[in-house]
Amino acid sequence: MLTPPPVRLDLLVVAPHPDDAELGMAGTMLRCKQEGLAVGVLDLTDGEPTPQGTPELRAEETAAATRLLGIDWRGNLGLVNRQLEHTMAARARLAGALRLLRPRWIFAPYWVDAHPDHVAATQLIEAARFWAKLTKSDLPGDPYYPERIWYYLCMHLRQVVQPAFVVDISPYWEQKRAIIECYRSQFIAGRPQTPPTMIDRIRDQAAYWGWTIGTAYGEAFASREPPGLRSLRDLC
Repeated sequence: MLTPPPVRLDLLVVAPHPDDAELGMAGTMLRCKQEGLAVGVLDLTDGEPTPQGTPELRAEETAAATRLLGIDWRGNLGLVNRQLEHTMAARARLAGALRLLRPRWIFAPYWVDAHPDHVAATQLIEAARFWAKLTKSDLPGDPYYPERIWYYLCMHLRQVVQPAFVVDISPYWEQKRAIIECYRSQFIAGRPQTPPTMIDRIRDQAAYWGWTIGTAYGEAFASREPPGLRSLRDLC
């Protein structure tokens, strides 16, 4: 059972597994918190089984990462890892969660990926957003329609996506690294520690996106619709 957040969420990052939100946009979440926005994360599954993990260990790692993020709310929808599908039952459960949480924006995984859970998650998120606004339904809560869906990059395909925008996370890279390292069972235990390590690869990706906008580090986001600007002063 999900509990409502203590504040109205500006951003809700929906992730197939614990650690996906951090990989894709921990720096952006840190920046948004510093700028006074309310941030939440909804994990769809507990991420287990994995080679080095257990449900208990993953819960501990997620709690540690959440503390470092300093976000306003985090929950888990309780769907099944490795069996994530866009079913009617899952859609209704997520739509009900969106009516409870009422975020302004949703952040979802990029819609193309090799991981079936990621692809299913995005299909599920898009459909649940639409369902959340329906009247005359048996969904809990009042109808609600989040303003936009943005897509963060946390991909298993080795390809470069043309983003809609890139967020400068240069001041937050070291914090992002520490947050990712909380998930030791996923990114450190059982993995080669000779350079380039997996953490090195994540740093290099952030450096690439930073290079595209003339900064040290960045996080890229895609959109199915064009983003808008209230002022050209927001460009960098």
